[in-house]
Amino acid sequence: MVFGWYCFIVCKVILDAGSLLESEHEKDKLVGEVIRYILFKSEQTSGCPIKRDELTQLITGKYYRQRNLPAFVINEAKAKLSLIFGYEMRELQRSRPSVSANPVRASHNRCWNLTEFESRINQLPPNFQFFQHLQMLCFNSFFNAAISDAKSYIIMSQIPPDIYRKFVEDANSTHLTGFTFVVVGIIHLACGRVAEENLWHHLRRMGLQENQENHPNFGNTKQALEALVQQRYLQKEKVNGPEGNTVYYELAERALETSTNDKVKEYISQIVQKDGNPMEADLFSLFASSSYKVFG
Repeated sequence: MVFGWYCFIVCKVILDAGSLLESEHEKDKLVGEVIRYILFKSEQTSGCPIKRDELTQLITGKYYRQRNLPAFVINEAKAKLSLIFGYEMRELQRSRPSVSANPVRASHNRCWNLTEFESRINQLPPNFQFFQHLQMLCFNSFFNAAISDAKSYIIMSQIPPDIYRKFVEDANSTHLTGFTFVVVGIIHLACGRVAEENLWHHLRRMGLQENQENHPNFGNTKQALEALVQQRYLQKEKVNGPEGNTVYYELAERALETSTNDKVKEYISQIVQKDGNPMEADLFSLFASSSYKVFG
């Protein structure tokens, strides 16, 4: 009986989503607007993730009463981006900075999950449980909304690396991809978290200075590093300690995404095995030579 109701609800959602728009032309037009927004926004922001909220607002601007419409249109856009443009539209879940180095902040930022919250409700006397379950419903709605707010999307080329490098790759941007790989590689080797001063210590040994404003490839080097934060390869956090404030850089969701993380590990392992203990000055060219295979 329960399974029957489940099938009925699933089918109804699918049918409702398909009938949300008045015509096939209207559906295609809205999907096209989402695809256009994703392509132009990705180009204008150098590949920064696009928040799901942005796409939802674009979709519901006209059809604001249709709750199932955003998921339907986004899925259609994903399929067409892959089929027509050769892009994979990948969903990311926003990660939060680690608070292990700041136990005081960790105690204030502790979050309960739904299972823990429900177990505490069940420990209450029966006459209190009704009101507590009502609160749990509100908490559940807030929890789901927070998860939705944390979602974002990036597009990644599905063209094989050798073909991309020959016909598509812009030679003027390869240094930025190499820089991304170098920084992500350094932080990965530091177990995913490194103090800002330690990061610049390694970058200085590769010839990059934090106070450079006219680097021949990167321009302002600090802004180049900050761009990786905007693109969600990195995240940074200021931690209060006995010696003052320290800024830490950590890997963010784009670098922690499973396929990217696995490829970074693979190429770092290959570099170390091939060169033993390569000089840091050589790492830039070694990482850059494989960077498209990771971030392309």
